[in-house]
Amino acid sequence: MDKWVGKVAVVTGASSGIGEATCRRLVDSGMIVVGFARREDRLEELRKELIGKPGEFHYYKVDLCSEQNIQEAFSWVKSTLKSVDVLVNNAGVLKSSDVLGNPQDWKLMFDTNVLGPSICSKEAVNIMKELKINGHIVNINSDGGHYPPTLMSNVSVYCATKFSGVSITESLRELLALHNLPIRVTSISPGLVNTEMVENHASGAPVLKPSNIADAIVYALATPQYVNISEIIIRPTSETMLPFIKDACEELNIKL
Repeated sequence: MDKWVGKVAVVTGASSGIGEATCRRLVDSGMIVVGFARREDRLEELRKELIGKPGEFHYYKVDLCSEQNIQEAFSWVKSTLKSVDVLVNNAGVLKSSDVLGNPQDWKLMFDTNVLGPSICSKEAVNIMKELKINGHIVNINSDGGHYPPTLMSNVSVYCATKFSGVSITESLRELLALHNLPIRVTSISPGLVNTEMVENHASGAPVLKPSNIADAIVYALATPQYVNISEIIIRPTSETMLPFIKDACEELNIKL
């Protein structure tokens, strides 16, 4: 990670979970990190905790459902810190909604999980191109974006957003390569991680720690420039679909 010391990283969803763990790891590695999130009080607490570490932590209050807010945030980063070298698109939202459910829940998930990260990537790439940066974009997707949810109808729309995220990540990698830009792109797809987003889902299922995903991000960043780790899927060793199936059957009043 020596090559990233003093470089600027933007991390979305920085106020908790994977985003917070990633900010901590990157600051410990000597990077200048800007956390984007809506909960400004959490970001301020994190800033205070990271004072005195090898790197620096800054933050900007951002709602990923607002294109204007995202553009303002990246403009602030560029004008204040003069660069964007790494982008970690981590922010996400999970609503229990099937394909016959509440369209407002669908819209929130697609805005946050698909459109928001895509706008962030566009803004970051524009800065990286202008400043001729050897950059890196990491999208936190989900293993639920790699297989149909079957009986997990209550997360079917969420999984659809993650299918979109996986596809868009690979399309971005291919597009940047076609334009011969030195910007690497990585999709990281975890199974269940112990975050606020999954507190009420699949109780009893094995979970990962947010720090496990931060470790994967650092692994992808630390490889040489000519190496692009394009896809990582991370699951708990004992993960099975049984807890999800049990939850779905209980919700549908089906006996196993």
